[in-house]
Amino acid sequence: MQNLHKTFRSKRQEKRDKTINRLNINIVLSFTFCLFSFISYSQDSIPTHNSAEEINNLKFQEYFFKALSEKAIYNYQKAIENLEECNRLIPNDKAVLFELSKNFLKLNRTYESLQYANDALKKDTKNLWILEHIVNIYKRDRNFNEAIKTQERIGELFPKKRKSLVYLHLQNNDVVSAKEVLKELQEAKLLDARLRRIQEKLTSPPKITSLVTSKKSIVKKVTGDLKTEFTNNKTFSTLSTLLTKLYTENDADLLRFSEEGMQLFPAQPIVYLMNGRALIQQKKYKKAIVSLQTGIDFVIDNNEMQSNFYKELIKAYERVGDAKNRKKFQKKLNAL
Repeated sequence: MQNLHKTFRSKRQEKRDKTINRLNINIVLSFTFCLFSFISYSQDSIPTHNSAEEINNLKFQEYFFKALSEKAIYNYQKAIENLEECNRLIPNDKAVLFELSKNFLKLNRTYESLQYANDALKKDTKNLWILEHIVNIYKRDRNFNEAIKTQERIGELFPKKRKSLVYLHLQNNDVVSAKEVLKELQEAKLLDARLRRIQEKLTSPPKITSLVTSKKSIVKKVTGDLKTEFTNNKTFSTLSTLLTKLYTENDADLLRFSEEGMQLFPAQPIVYLMNGRALIQQKKYKKAIVSLQTGIDFVIDNNEMQSNFYKELIKAYERVGDAKNRKKFQKKLNAL
């Protein structure tokens, strides 16, 4: 009887243990399922967020590279349209703002170009490329005062970049300020070969050899309104028009007025160009070369003027039989 009772108790305990184990397994399985569901849900929701962001980034990159491709084939308006899509996807990205500015400048829309450049600069106030680009915008508008202010800001950050101030002052017809910057650069030992030549030319302008010094005698010889006007007012704008007219008409007075121009306006390349042309007309080729070589250093951001200098130098070197220098300047002309 006792054995039977023990057997019964043992079976009941075994059954209870099996029930508990089954419950434990169910609990573990339920927990595992819940945990797996939670992880699955979390993982599903994270990729959804990331994939949207990734899609946005991919679209941004696609539009950006399309813009660069359009710019490369000179289709600046299409480039701008793609960049505007970039700006919609990721607003105020520095690279996009800078590219917008560059493309607007290519279309000569300097107002928009300057706006985007300034927006880009706010993102990176010491960015040399953006600052130099802003200088170019002002130069395109012939706003040399603002260009000089920006270049001075560049010079504070990058002292060697103060060299560009010399050329900007010369373009602004401010020889005095150009000389001051040249002196500062000389003291800082930052003058390069070209700037040393310019400093020398500004300090010792060419001497007039054929100019009649008596104003009355000049007035008696002048035979046109422009000659009379320049004799009276001595302005560069009048002189520039006069020299062009004298050259076109093959007038012998081109030499005299160009020499006076070199004395009065030593930083203006056109007076050296016209003087060189006048000397070539008189078959004074070596003197023409000296004058042209002097003036070419003052040509700044003007491919047409530079081309004219090269053409006259090629002509002069050909006349004196200097094939080496003729080829040298022909190569430079072809590269423009």
